[in-house]
Amino acid sequence: MDTIHAELMKKALDEAEKARRLGEVPIGAIVVADRNQVMAAEHNRTLMLSDPTAHAEILALRTAAAKIGNYRLLNTTLYVTVEPCPMCMGAAIHARVSRVVFGTRDPRWGAAGSLYDFSNDLRFNHQPKVIEGICEVECKVLMQDFFREKRI
Repeated sequence: MDTIHAELMKKALDEAEKARRLGEVPIGAIVVADRNQVMAAEHNRTLMLSDPTAHAEILALRTAAAKIGNYRLLNTTLYVTVEPCPMCMGAAIHARVSRVVFGTRDPRWGAAGSLYDFSNDLRFNHQPKVIEGICEVECKVLMQDFFREKRI
């Protein structure tokens, strides 16, 4: 299973690289159906779209939902290079995503275990399974390099 997760996370990393080339925070996300079929692949475009909600996860969830004509993305997995923020984790819960798989933690914004843990909050009507640390080094280095370059 880890090999499949790594293979799919590489697709999310490809999306993150697209964001980096655009000067966006390099986060990529994909939504995968129950047979590892990629339904959507997106990257951050908050600057490009002048939209604070244009996170990779939100864009991927929107694309996948439009593809099937239903906001409920049952039996899907959201792969994202960085731990989702509260907005994105909330959207994944609303969409009934089965699993959230991420690369590296986000201690400032993470809502899947770092700052908050929405996935284990029983007050919500849905708790996606969370798997973390897939391609962690690659995901972390991409973020660190991006912000290091911004400071130069």
